Amino acid sequence: MNAKSSNPDLLADQLAAEVAAVLRKREPTSEAWGIKLLEARLGYARIQMHVRGDMLNGHATLHGGIIFAFADSAFAYACNSANAIAVAAQASIIFLTPAREGETLIAEARELGSAGRSGSYAVHVSTADGRAVADFQGLSRVVGGPIVT
Repeated sequence: MNAKSSNPDLLADQLAAEVAAVLRKREPTSEAWGIKLLEARLGYARIQMHVRGDMLNGHATLHGGIIFAFADSAFAYACNSANAIAVAAQASIIFLTPAREGETLIAEARELGSAGRSGSYAVHVSTADGRAVADFQGLSRVVGGPIVT
């Protein structure tokens, strides 16, 4: 990391943004789905995706698996933000309202707490105008060393 600052929170947030950018570049799904990384800082990430016709299910709404994977991507950026390789140990989702073609979704992930190698995260998925689409909860497990060296 090149930034020099006496503010440890700022340094941690800059490293988190660098980690997220590296992970984003390594993930072809994000590119294929047009996922944009809007913000990443320590314990937090916010991403965006536009719902396309090829993402819909048989009811002409966004496929639940895509909503889950979208939320999981935000979770990944947040739980890896401390620059230690972390993976999902458990995750669940509650679908609240359908998303439709043409809508833009935002997923916002926040760390709820951590202990040792485990962390708990909440991800809220909403439309750009604020309608709730889903709530995701994930438990992460640190399994390796740094992402950015």
